[in-house]
Amino acid sequence: MEKRNYKFVKPAASLILGATVLIGSLATSESVDAASSKYQVSNSKLVVKKTGKTVKGYKQFNSKLYKDGKLYTGLKGGIYYKNGKKGTAKYKGVYYSKGKAFTGVKSNTYYKNGKVATGWYGKDSAHIYYVKGKPFTGIGANTGRYFKNGKLSTGWYGDGAKRSYYVKGKAFTGISEKTGRYFVKGKLNVGLALYNGKLFNGEKLNTGVIQYNNVWYKDSTIANGKITTPDGKEINVVDGVEKNFALSIMHTNDTHAHLDNAAKRTTAIKNIRAKNPDALLLDAGDVFSGTLYFNEFRGQADLKLMNLMGYDAMTFGNHEFDLGSSPEGHQALADFIKGANFPFISANVNFSADARFTGLFTDLISSEPEKGKIYNGIVKVINGEKVGIFGLTTEETVDIASPGSIAFENYITEAEKAVKAFEGQGVDKVIALSHIGYDDNAAVDNDLTLAATVKGIDVIVGGHSHTELKKPVIVDQDSNKQKKDPTVIVQAYQYSDFLGTLDVEFDTKGTVVKSDGELIALKTLTDDPEAVAILKPYSDKVAEVNSKAIGAVAKSALENPRKDNSATDKISVRSNETALGNIITDGMLSKAKTKNKDVIMALQNGGGIRAGIDAGEITVGEVITVLPFGNTLATMTLTGADLKLGFETSFKEYPAESGGFLHVSGAKVEFDSSKPVGQRVVSIKYKDASGNYIAIQDGENYTVATNAFTAKGGDGYDIFAKAYAEGRVTDLGLSDWENLAEQLTSLKEINPTTEGRIVDIAK
Repeated sequence: MEKRNYKFVKPAASLILGATVLIGSLATSESVDAASSKYQVSNSKLVVKKTGKTVKGYKQFNSKLYKDGKLYTGLKGGIYYKNGKKGTAKYKGVYYSKGKAFTGVKSNTYYKNGKVATGWYGKDSAHIYYVKGKPFTGIGANTGRYFKNGKLSTGWYGDGAKRSYYVKGKAFTGISEKTGRYFVKGKLNVGLALYNGKLFNGEKLNTGVIQYNNVWYKDSTIANGKITTPDGKEINVVDGVEKNFALSIMHTNDTHAHLDNAAKRTTAIKNIRAKNPDALLLDAGDVFSGTLYFNEFRGQADLKLMNLMGYDAMTFGNHEFDLGSSPEGHQALADFIKGANFPFISANVNFSADARFTGLFTDLISSEPEKGKIYNGIVKVINGEKVGIFGLTTEETVDIASPGSIAFENYITEAEKAVKAFEGQGVDKVIALSHIGYDDNAAVDNDLTLAATVKGIDVIVGGHSHTELKKPVIVDQDSNKQKKDPTVIVQAYQYSDFLGTLDVEFDTKGTVVKSDGELIALKTLTDDPEAVAILKPYSDKVAEVNSKAIGAVAKSALENPRKDNSATDKISVRSNETALGNIITDGMLSKAKTKNKDVIMALQNGGGIRAGIDAGEITVGEVITVLPFGNTLATMTLTGADLKLGFETSFKEYPAESGGFLHVSGAKVEFDSSKPVGQRVVSIKYKDASGNYIAIQDGENYTVATNAFTAKGGDGYDIFAKAYAEGRVTDLGLSDWENLAEQLTSLKEINPTTEGRIVDIAK
């Protein structure tokens, strides 16, 4: 038989009772309605009605929780009870409300799950931040935000270095609507800073011009156009960045009263200014002397046209001082200056000893130059940039002109002073307007030496050497052959044949970074009507004088040859005997003998012979153009040794040109160019009354004719200057050009020849 397991079940009543007993002793709680009459409260205890026994365990009765018959205080199922009811109170560090661990605010304290908490609570305007249960005032540890009474707040908070300004809880960066002050992360801004495209200097918007992060600002915005920097420099900026400065220059030199093409020069200048009205117009000297325009009008015709052309400045050439030995002295120069609509500049010429220039001469650099006044230099403001211009005149002027009491100082020393003076005025773009020659004798002065020696000169607009620089010359090595900032040199030949142009670009430090230029040939241009009208009364007078015949005819041209810049083997009036030089000195000798029968020879400096004479009938105008300086005839008493020293000076530059080269009449001179300077004279012989040539004796005295300029030591003839100082010179007061006209007229027909009066035996 199969074995089975059986389970016995109690009767239902017993099961229920047992369950009741079981629940009463083991269940966590049971809710019992008082109406059920199973339990009752007796003596504050919950008991079983029938038995009076205390109800064990947890029992809900009449909406109250009992434990072991007593009203329960404590936690049950996460609910807090107090005296049997869901309570509101702190219990074991936790705050309960109606039995539950409280989340919310009670008595201005924030709880989360019954515990004092840190965090946000509430909505909208009641959204509050609490720290350890209290509405927080201070700076959030993690966020850095500012709270006041639990709300993100606006205002100052903190002490000392920690004091900051907050807006809606955040350390404020921006501009206060009330005060306009600028904050950065809660602090008032210190120094320069940008915000929303505006520049602040400290807490306020910047005022004035200032540079920040290599950008220029005017007040609070990025600058554009012309501004003046805090150090007084005027600059041009685009979107706050200083742009390279472009400067245009027009230039002339050694025009020597050649006004027949002045109307064409005016056209060229007007054409350029139509495109570039800020282009400078400068003249490097020697406006005086050279044609009938000067002889007749002493520079006034040139001046009227220069005023029309609108020159910005002119320096003095040596020929501006040609009239110093005339009875009226430098009055023509003083009148020329007074009538000019532009200033004159020369840093190394001192006019103070000549009363004619009192009130005209100021020994300084001027930023506000007046027209018709003389300065060392001037400052021009062009498109917001300061440009310094100073002048220099060759120190040789004391030898090759007649400056009288006007003094000439060292060009290097005075140039350095001028550059320093410009720097003191915040000028870093400097032009030297010079009349010292491009590559003349470096022992005296020239532009190449100036450029290599004096720092800070950017451009040299030159004259004196009549050099045709078709393109600008760049000097970028100093006198020690070391790299230097570039200096640009230009020169426009002579006689107003060209108008020179130069365009230079400077970087922001004032250094030349680009240059270009050319010489505009004026002969191809049309005449400017306004200039023609101004010139007409002068040209009519010149034509009248020029056309007057003197009664002589040249069978062929009497040439006045010059070498070009490089050749040394060509004939030149400044290094060789010429037919014209012979005729001039013959006339001088003939005229001098009428005043002093003891005169044995005549001398004429080649630099004083300025033009030739065309073939055909000779006019007064041609003669004056040959000898335009108004010199007079003079005689000198010299020893044979003096004469020898004089001719050594004449030959010292040979085969190069020298304005002091002497043409002779009544003598023959031999020299040896292979010998050292000072030892070249081989023999000097003069022609006696019988036509014989007699050697000069060192210890004998001789009477020699020359022009007053040479007799006073012009062209460096110190031995003649000594004779003049000792009273051995007599000025006969006879006009040199009139003597020449008389000589030509006496010949009637001229067949130009040379006669071997001056011979180099080395050839």
